[in-house]
Amino acid sequence: MEKLIDIISQKVRQAFADCGYDKEYGAVSVSNRPDLCQYQCNGAMAAAKQLHKAPIAIAQEVTAALSKESMFALCEAVKPGFINMTVDAAFLAQYVYEMSKQEKFGILQPQKPRTIVIDYGGPNVAKPLHVGHLRSAIIGESVKRILRYAGNKVIGDAHLGDWGLQIGLIITELKARRPELPYFDDAFTGEYPKEAPFTMKDLEEIYPYASAYSKEHEEYKEEARHATFLLQNGHKGYYALWKHIMTVSLNDLKQNYKKLNVEFDLWKKESDAQPYIPDMVQKMKDEGYAYISEGALVVDVKEETDTKEIPPCMILKSDGATLYNTTDLATIVERMKLFSPDEIIYLTDKRQSLYFEQIFRCARKTHLVKEDTKLTFLGFGTMNGKDGKPFKTRDGGVMRLEQLIREIADEVYKNMQDRDMPEEEIRQVAQQVGLAALKYADLSNQASKDYIFDLERFSSFEGNTGPYILYTMVRIKSILARLEKEEDTQVPPSLRERSKDEINCLLTLGRFPDMLERAAAELAPHKVCQYIYELSNVFNSFYHNNKILTESDATKRTEWIGMIRTTLAVLQTCIDLLAFEAPDRM
Repeated sequence: MEKLIDIISQKVRQAFADCGYDKEYGAVSVSNRPDLCQYQCNGAMAAAKQLHKAPIAIAQEVTAALSKESMFALCEAVKPGFINMTVDAAFLAQYVYEMSKQEKFGILQPQKPRTIVIDYGGPNVAKPLHVGHLRSAIIGESVKRILRYAGNKVIGDAHLGDWGLQIGLIITELKARRPELPYFDDAFTGEYPKEAPFTMKDLEEIYPYASAYSKEHEEYKEEARHATFLLQNGHKGYYALWKHIMTVSLNDLKQNYKKLNVEFDLWKKESDAQPYIPDMVQKMKDEGYAYISEGALVVDVKEETDTKEIPPCMILKSDGATLYNTTDLATIVERMKLFSPDEIIYLTDKRQSLYFEQIFRCARKTHLVKEDTKLTFLGFGTMNGKDGKPFKTRDGGVMRLEQLIREIADEVYKNMQDRDMPEEEIRQVAQQVGLAALKYADLSNQASKDYIFDLERFSSFEGNTGPYILYTMVRIKSILARLEKEEDTQVPPSLRERSKDEINCLLTLGRFPDMLERAAAELAPHKVCQYIYELSNVFNSFYHNNKILTESDATKRTEWIGMIRTTLAVLQTCIDLLAFEAPDRM
């Protein structure tokens, strides 16, 4: 099904052509003055510059050509040369009716779906999830769902940090505390225990202690480095410990991501890329891309057009050890082999942009990816407290993610104390609404921007918040629940007159396919948030100015019910793209 704005654009382009002008001047956009019109075209101004003709004269010619089109209720030329358009209400109602019957509301699916890998989440094992992991998980999950809804084959990968110094630190501290464990006995030849000698709670205490201790004791840090080296080179006991760490950590991570309604298709790890490193490094050497610089193996990635210094990409350290660079490049090799993706998207803190620029250039220069494989860095800003600094607990520590989820659910619960609902249901709904408040607060901001986390504002049932969106949906559910069974059908729209509120609701519904296409193209969940806030506002205005269930005009009432049913379906689709849910009542 064609997008509404494309149908309008085709008519305007044809009108330009009929008047003897290049049809490319007929590009149409949503009006930035909705008080004057719904859509506008500024092409007459551009044409006037090329043809040395008065723009208003061109605009008048085009509007005269458009006047025969029944789809427009208004089409006028406005000085200095704007073309203002308002769509006929009956045409609009018919478009939304047809859209509501289509799968995915008529969004055209690609004939050849693209394969896209999204690398998001990125937690380190043996550590609890904290607020620093929030944005990657929330934004990544939404981008994955939006791209998938647009018809792509999308693979979400958690890409766990499981092969670095933090594992060596844990092994070293475990050895200091429990040297009797068989993992530290090089002469041990039996079966290692199936149960881990620690819990997640133990790991959460061990790692911070070992990390802090290593910063003050160089010999301890060196021992941890050596333990990491032994693990990466096949030490049986350390490898068995690593497997325990992975099992315990993964179970905990999966539980916490489930609370966020975040799902990964793959739980790949840094260590999965290790088998690809030797051949990758040898290829870089053999083809003349990698060379020794100050003892390290590097690849130059600077380009003539660079306006700032781009350092070489280090592949191996002077002692032959690998780095994150090495692992990330080998992971690209693995992904190309397993999925042959058309695009790989990385979601991390925007401060890592230079690092990923190096990685992408190196991957391209050394032909680790195909020429047409797109490598995309989606960098996000930080979530800050009201003091403008990265969000912390009240005592200044890093807040665990489960604590943040609990706090916002408690705030929503306080706002629901006046509800006539059982206590248990209020608690359950508060959890659902709290997660929506948390996610919407994050996703409604452009990903690259920092934002201030305001618990009270984000959990409010009024304004541009998640709870407000859900409250709108619950209001529609309440109306639909009171309908008779025979009213559970949609009928083609009539030619009756429609109020401004109804037209605004239809117009916003009709823009859904265009919004979704833009959100997918720009990897922009905030566009979905902007859209559902606008849709919620126009629906609530319609609701307050019309008595839907007591309307005496049967035709009008039936059409209204069909429109609000479509509104609920579109809102439901959008919150699913944002990865939160709506309760039946609140």
